[in-house]
Amino acid sequence: MSKWYNISDIDQLDTPALVVYPDRVKQNIATLVGAIDNADRLRPHVKTHKTKEVTQLCMDAGIRKFKCATIAEAEMLALCNAPDVLLAYQPIGPKIKRLVALIKQYPATAFSCLVDNYEAAKTIDQIALAEQATLNVYIDLNVGMNRSGIAPQNAFVLYERCELLQAVNVVGLHVYDGHIHDVDFNTRQQKCDAAFKPVEALITELHASGINPLVVAGGSPTFPIHAKRGEVECSPGTFVYWDSGYGAAFDEQQFLPAALVVTRVVSLPDDTKICVDLGHKSIASENVLDKRVTFLNAPQLKPVSHSEEHLVLEAGLNHDFKVGDVLYGVPHHICPTVALYERAITIESKKTNGEWRNIARDRKINI
Repeated sequence: MSKWYNISDIDQLDTPALVVYPDRVKQNIATLVGAIDNADRLRPHVKTHKTKEVTQLCMDAGIRKFKCATIAEAEMLALCNAPDVLLAYQPIGPKIKRLVALIKQYPATAFSCLVDNYEAAKTIDQIALAEQATLNVYIDLNVGMNRSGIAPQNAFVLYERCELLQAVNVVGLHVYDGHIHDVDFNTRQQKCDAAFKPVEALITELHASGINPLVVAGGSPTFPIHAKRGEVECSPGTFVYWDSGYGAAFDEQQFLPAALVVTRVVSLPDDTKICVDLGHKSIASENVLDKRVTFLNAPQLKPVSHSEEHLVLEAGLNHDFKVGDVLYGVPHHICPTVALYERAITIESKKTNGEWRNIARDRKINI
């Protein structure tokens, strides 16, 4: 019996390849929209897919706000006429001028970014003012990720100081809790609520001063928790393609694997091992060896070694794999895997029928 992932014209597809199943992507977007009370509270991150096509599918589903991490991702969104784009990064150096250039080049899109200190905010303000541009900013809060952001208890003063700037308009708070990814949902919820508690105190303090901040919070692991917080905007990203890492850890979220890597057996090194053309350049390799890929049509295979162009797998004695056999793999981490490919081949009705360019994998599109 043919499985959902089988490609009938697989002989036409060179490997390694990234393949995407649009019907599953649409189903994942519908699942996301159905998991929240109002699509206006969704601000999905585009780092996972990096494509105009998926952006358009999200917009077709009523999503109007987006989050991104790079100038190229922001420009990709602007090319789709996305109404509201948050660069979830504090621009420093030339990145500030590039962001201001986006504002001037794409007036149909409202851009914003993050700041976590006054000196950066002041520099952004000076550059925007010189270019006769205005820019909305969110105060980036550190609630435990410990890579960027200001502690919530210190953020009130920064918020007030930024309000006095001329070209910068501070509009809200950004709360990323990516350090919380416990498999047990109750534990995850407890940690998420504890991390958000000082944010709630800050919001209360701002309200008392007549300030009503927008709040953007969480990623995929804490999405179901933040989705119940009233007016908080949620920004999951992995949902659109999903992967084996999140699929195993967060089974309360009913998203489907929608992007796979396809690889072929290229050699039989000995009686028990096979070698496929899925090297470091073709699958995200930041995790330990056994957390890189799971093969849907051969889940028993165990990775032995990995190099730039090859992955060696233990198949066991008396295996029946042959050179040329095709394997369909679910990446453990889909986001950096997508960034390794310039295009994804689309599969519909079990056939290759087109491609989606991952145009935002580049550091620059036009600006």
